[in-house]
Amino acid sequence: MGDLLESLAFWMPRQRWYGTKGRDPRLTVVADWPLDGADAHLLLVRDEAVQPAIVYQVPVARRAEGSVPPGSLIGPAPDGQVWADATTDAAFTDLLYRWVTAGGEVGTAQDGFIGIALATEAGAAAPRATARVLSGEQSNTSLIFRPEGEGRPVICKLFRQVNPGINPDVELQSALAAGGAAFVPAAIGEVRGSWTTPEGVPVSGSLAFAQEFFDGVEDAWRVALDAAAAGEDFAARARALGASVAGMHVALAQQFPTIEPDAADRAAVVGAWERRLAIALAEVPALAPYADRIRAVYAAAATAPWPALQRVHGDLHLGQVLDTAANGWVLLDFEGEPLRPISERLRPDVAVRDVAGMLRSFDYVSGAVADDDGAAVRAWVIAAQQAFLAGYRETAGVAGDGDDALLAAFELDKAVYEAIYETRNRPDWVGIPLAAIGRLAPLD
Repeated sequence: MGDLLESLAFWMPRQRWYGTKGRDPRLTVVADWPLDGADAHLLLVRDEAVQPAIVYQVPVARRAEGSVPPGSLIGPAPDGQVWADATTDAAFTDLLYRWVTAGGEVGTAQDGFIGIALATEAGAAAPRATARVLSGEQSNTSLIFRPEGEGRPVICKLFRQVNPGINPDVELQSALAAGGAAFVPAAIGEVRGSWTTPEGVPVSGSLAFAQEFFDGVEDAWRVALDAAAAGEDFAARARALGASVAGMHVALAQQFPTIEPDAADRAAVVGAWERRLAIALAEVPALAPYADRIRAVYAAAATAPWPALQRVHGDLHLGQVLDTAANGWVLLDFEGEPLRPISERLRPDVAVRDVAGMLRSFDYVSGAVADDDGAAVRAWVIAAQQAFLAGYRETAGVAGDGDDALLAAFELDKAVYEAIYETRNRPDWVGIPLAAIGRLAPLD
């Protein structure tokens, strides 16, 4: 296993889902589940290159050299074979498809670790399906399964960063789907595992989640970009999107507990804003002139009226929404912001966080669509944002100006988060959140 860990330490930083760019991993094995009949292992490895340490899920398969798809080779294995990323290996993907569609218990106890437990739709063994890894910038690995013969296509998300407890993506979407919501995909199945922490505490958590896959659809980001580039009126569609987001919040407030925020709750949210701002000021020097104005916006929000706290999406933007013919706007990916600690993402929150996220996403359209003077696209963005807010407030039953101070603070916090993200990952885009910060916290 030592040689494999060395290979993983070289291979993982080159993967899209690896969360600590620019550092060499320091890996130890947390769990090792041999997969019968696949000559493969489902590994949990702990990376202590950062604190708190991150636990990653890495399925690996041992195969003959020369039989591994490009990009999947991890490193040498015993007996002249090689280790490969099992998400591109048919033996592993066949198992994964069967687990999420038929259920059952798999794996064996080894070194104190127990196997993977499933909670899925009951039924006989599922038929085989072809699998394709979805490309694109993702913090997880998603596979699209197309069953042989009859059967609906399924998309299965393999969580790369694993935490104790049920993943909010599984928890929230499963609850909404079970409640009959048309604005989320139907839930198909999930995979859970149990392991032991370095402190010797037994824990369990989500490893994978499968849902209905919508064929031949585009996400709202692409739909919005096309509409803005063509100068098409998007107000009606933006208003409908606002209604869908409000419907999600109403349903989540009905299905999960809500709490009235006390001083400690407010302090936790404001503290998170301030911590993110401190990180941004250290990493994005252009923010320095706005620091006092940003803090003033946060202070105004801290003393404004707050609604009850509830479960929320947590990372809502146009790329997390599908444009479907049958269901209208469909919301995806309820994990929350990848840079926020999992403990924050699991707590009841202020619903306006999601509203701010969508408003910021519309703002990104103005940076992504070519326009000679920017005026036309900027006008399109403002109209879409206003229509989205109108649809949201009408469906949610909230006043038009009751949450302005809070909304402004969450918009600003989101833009600060974006400035950090873009500086780390897409420096050419950092001007978009910086321009927004200039509008939301203008200098005197």
